[in-house]
Amino acid sequence: MSAKFYEEIINNYKKLYETKEDYDVKIYADGIEKKDGHFILNLNYSPKVLEILLSYMYCGSVDTTKLQSREILNFLLSSDEFELHPLVTHIQETLINNHDDFIIKNILEIVELTYQKKSFNKLWNFSIQEICCKSDRLFKSNKFLTLNPAILEIILKRDDFYNDEIINWENVLKWARGQQPIIRQDINKWNKNDFTVMERRLNRFIPLIRFYHISSEDFLLKIHPFKELLPNDLVNNILSYHMAPNNKLNINIQPPRSLKCIEIQNYDNVWYAPYRFNLLYRASRDGNTATAFHKKCDNKGATIVVIKIKNSVQIIGGYNPLEWNSNNTDRATKDSFIFSITNKNDLQSAKIGYSNGNQYSIRCYSNIGPYFGAHDIYINYYGNDAFLVRQWLNTSTSSYPKLNLPDKFDYEFDDYEVLQVIKK
Repeated sequence: MSAKFYEEIINNYKKLYETKEDYDVKIYADGIEKKDGHFILNLNYSPKVLEILLSYMYCGSVDTTKLQSREILNFLLSSDEFELHPLVTHIQETLINNHDDFIIKNILEIVELTYQKKSFNKLWNFSIQEICCKSDRLFKSNKFLTLNPAILEIILKRDDFYNDEIINWENVLKWARGQQPIIRQDINKWNKNDFTVMERRLNRFIPLIRFYHISSEDFLLKIHPFKELLPNDLVNNILSYHMAPNNKLNINIQPPRSLKCIEIQNYDNVWYAPYRFNLLYRASRDGNTATAFHKKCDNKGATIVVIKIKNSVQIIGGYNPLEWNSNNTDRATKDSFIFSITNKNDLQSAKIGYSNGNQYSIRCYSNIGPYFGAHDIYINYYGNDAFLVRQWLNTSTSSYPKLNLPDKFDYEFDDYEVLQVIKK
């Protein structure tokens, strides 16, 4: 693997070597000391890394295939120190493409090294995205408690840091307690100073926790005991939100975090999905009503809806990367999709269509079930007996492409389920 150096610089080297004139060369460096008549150079990198670095400077190419992952990281740091920008870009790509296991294993060290360094943007962005995809890489790291609070703040601000919000709250609390001086875990043993210290440590993170997307039970058991750490108006608004859900509050509720894509990878010909699916709702079990659907599925984050068409082997449905709620609102997203499988025994019959991103991508109405697009696919209710899936495609407001769905305005279904998508 090699990276070409600037040809102009190489040519200048050649001219310098070919000339008969003498030159005085001065090298300025930190970390040099004179001892016993010898100059000692204190370098932050190994002779192997220095040898490759000099090879790049003089010959214009490098070979990193014989370097271990840690040595390549050190090579990156030394290249940046010498401001060898093309080489810095090349080494980052090498790490990402060929040493991603090393990055993930040492991910918090990597984000600390790359934080606020524009030259390391590729490695920073890759590392942050990996954390967003799997929060355990952050919260279960033995370096979590020493993480720079500014980095933790950046991660919590991201909409794609997909996780149960109560887990975010519990780990931010854990981080705050773990700073020096350490605060004991049992809140009943806290003194006034402990509350003051914790309030100060949590202050920058409180606005980043999406409390309105935490269940009333979790709020009561896991957050309310710490109410003295939260602003009074926030606590009161959350209580009102849960106790009177039909009463609209004049507050700005942050959107739920979204799982931007669903990826399925093939490992040794075995299909492995990095997600687990939690059955939230089944119409035949929980009640074929909009009320039952919203009671079970509202504020649960990303979900997949699966619908079995009556008198048919066809299955249709859709993926909502946001959440369902009863706020009678429309949401725009390009990450949602609808699907159709005409034959469960033939995967080639499966079709999928992503949203075009218009304002009707996901619709949440208290009197209607799952609702994808401007009448693309949704479940409506007429009285207490008829429960129909309706389709209205090829209109100017459609959000999704036309799939191999039945050519009729509405049709009955046998049953439908809603599954919560949870990153493993």
